[in-house]
Amino acid sequence: MNESTPSGPLLTMTGMTKQYPGCLANDHVSLTVERNQIHALLGENGAGKSTLVKMIYGVVKPDAGEIVWEGQQVSIPTPGAAQRLGIGMVFQHFSLFEALTVTENIALGLATAKERVGLRGRILQISTEYGLPLDPDRVVHDLSVGERQRIEIVRCLLQNPKLLIMDEPTSVLTPSEVQKLFVTLRRLASEGCSILYISHKLEEVRALCSAATIMRLGRNVARCAPAGKTVKQLAEIMINMDLRLPTPRPLVSGNAPARLVLDRLTIRSHNQFGTSLKDISLSIAGGEILGIAGIAGNGQSELIDGLSGEIPAGKPESVLIDGVAAGHMGPAERRRIRGCFVPEERNGHGAVTTMSLADNAFLSGYLRGALVRFGVIDKKRTLAFADDIIKRFDVRTTGPRAEARSLSGGNLQKFLVGREVLQDPGVLVINQPTWGVDAGAALAIHEAIMALAQGGAAVMIISQDLDEIFVLADRIAVIAGGRVSEPVATRSATVESIGRLMGGTSEDMVADSAVAHA
Repeated sequence: MNESTPSGPLLTMTGMTKQYPGCLANDHVSLTVERNQIHALLGENGAGKSTLVKMIYGVVKPDAGEIVWEGQQVSIPTPGAAQRLGIGMVFQHFSLFEALTVTENIALGLATAKERVGLRGRILQISTEYGLPLDPDRVVHDLSVGERQRIEIVRCLLQNPKLLIMDEPTSVLTPSEVQKLFVTLRRLASEGCSILYISHKLEEVRALCSAATIMRLGRNVARCAPAGKTVKQLAEIMINMDLRLPTPRPLVSGNAPARLVLDRLTIRSHNQFGTSLKDISLSIAGGEILGIAGIAGNGQSELIDGLSGEIPAGKPESVLIDGVAAGHMGPAERRRIRGCFVPEERNGHGAVTTMSLADNAFLSGYLRGALVRFGVIDKKRTLAFADDIIKRFDVRTTGPRAEARSLSGGNLQKFLVGREVLQDPGVLVINQPTWGVDAGAALAIHEAIMALAQGGAAVMIISQDLDEIFVLADRIAVIAGGRVSEPVATRSATVESIGRLMGGTSEDMVADSAVAHA
């Protein structure tokens, strides 16, 4: 994309240091990104990756260190300054207004009126040229998550970047969308745009990136060519310990009784742009893990809200937990009959970030953990419960009195999963079990899920990560357009067959489900 290609690295950072109260996020970190390079930035949650890229993009001001851009020492005080240098960033969480069109959303990210002249035509040109098809006049709430990501990428490409930073870019994409994105990124690199690629999906990193910088606890620990390492080796460098592979569980007996049954569950979404559920029927036996695959925005949030009781169903019999009609029950009543739930959104839904870990443990654990005595919170037992979660799930924190917002995403996720698992549920439903967490935290969560199922619980995992579903699930179903396909045995399914179901409409899914089942 860039006509001039001077010699030397595109970006060199040395001695980058950032101190927060009680946390040295970056400790004299160095990073070099060459021209025309796709460079991975790896590390477990809390390693300091986000702080480092925010300093590159002008969101965070470093306490010390030097940034050299195209051979010249620079200061990057704001994102606008980063953009003027030629640095673009696609964040993990999209910043789009659902009620506006593609063109209107992109226009909001452009600094001057001059940049908005002929914008619609330029969007069509760039999106077509780089294999990122977009209709400039479509309203965002009508778009898939993959299409929304294209908006963010095209918005960056319109500024002709020399460096594109991407944070977990494939966490919401189907396998076919991932391959199309890789084609685009390789083309950009060949035309002179370097890519700084942050991902926990190490097999993708091995396939895409020519170099990797690995961080741990705010410091550089390695630089390598990812293709020359196995996934296990990369993960072990990140977490500084041997990575144990989970032991496969024995197959579930076909005679095991169903612990969770959905009978034509139909729910109207409370979200204006949400997806209502339509006639979902399935069952999960004790000891079984059912994986629900799907692209975000196809009814996953409504499904867990319908199962947890946040959205009551019309008929009590539409949700059965251990034979008890629960469709009309609220969350507390469902917890009384041993239903436990982990929502997708950690901050604000799974946890109140300004409250302590102990208080967050109490929020969902007070019934099954017996944390109330004579109508008063038993603070001693609540602290002990939170401390037990911290110790058994290796949550990196200063203790149960620490605020939830002080934890990295992966550590907060381990805490929330642990909070539910330690309540000994008969039914556990988790939406996005390991979204955005590192290999070590993902392994801990996977082991906890499998151990719970081994103990006789019925487990449903709702995930966009097909690798995760194939590792954990005994059977797999796909949610699309608020409908769920007939579950198929994992051993007879393929990534391609499930990926096709994920990418289709709910009508296509009805027909394709039979093919996947065969």
